[in-house]
Amino acid sequence: MSSPQSQMPQAAPAWQAAPGTSFPSGYTSPIPVVRTHLGHAVASEWTKIRSVRSTLWTLGVFVLLVIGIGTLTGVVVAESDPALDGESPLGLGFFGLLLGSMCIITLGVLTTASEYGTGMIRTTMVACPSRGRVLTAKAVVFFLTAFVVTLVSASLVAFLHVAMLEGDGAKSPSGGEWLKGTVGISLYIALLGLLSLLVGSMIRHSAGAITIMIGAVLAPLVIALFMFSESLQDVRDALFEYSIPNQLSVFYANSLSSSGPSGWDPLWIILGVTAVAFAGAFLLQEKRDV
Repeated sequence: MSSPQSQMPQAAPAWQAAPGTSFPSGYTSPIPVVRTHLGHAVASEWTKIRSVRSTLWTLGVFVLLVIGIGTLTGVVVAESDPALDGESPLGLGFFGLLLGSMCIITLGVLTTASEYGTGMIRTTMVACPSRGRVLTAKAVVFFLTAFVVTLVSASLVAFLHVAMLEGDGAKSPSGGEWLKGTVGISLYIALLGLLSLLVGSMIRHSAGAITIMIGAVLAPLVIALFMFSESLQDVRDALFEYSIPNQLSVFYANSLSSSGPSGWDPLWIILGVTAVAFAGAFLLQEKRDV
């Protein structure tokens, strides 16, 4: 015996058309379809880098080190007699930037390696299947961020040192010295951080990539200090000349050695190394699974 509910007429679903209704042959979505490009990937990476806490902390510590150590160095030198004895005061910014570069290295590694550690790289690749575009967008956003922050910090310290020491035996910096001590050093440190980003992309492990980069910065200089044998003199000199601390000092005309890179040479060296690392990271990213 059938129930009363089964004898009642059933309403047609909302998606089901009434008999005799015809649909148009084509359908146009009200949502515009836009062809994606590098600009969209850059906007996405900018949102990521400015919304995570690691960016705020690492860049905050970087600014604190550069300005804090720079100010302290200027105060100590200003109290000495004579202060700089005819030398440019811009070189005093070296110490804060050398320590601060560790923060830029750390942030560069975290920009890529942290996504692999958390698994968020899968979401990134689903949203943008072009892996080369993702890597390029990360590189552009990070490089510009690191360059701007370094330039502002280095310039502030440079103006502070000149104001404190220019009338106390220090030489007034020339235009070329200003350019190298602000823009040049900022480009170098930003490229060093970009190299860290690429190493993080290849290693895919934050701690391992940071260890490799800090070792690359400090190990050559430390190893050279313990090479006492005369037979290793050429190796020792090469490690001194091409160590990253010495290349940083070249921008202030205070090289740790009497030979080796000079002028803008350190910038071309780090640029070449970074270009090779970018090619390697690009090839590995295309071959590996996410």
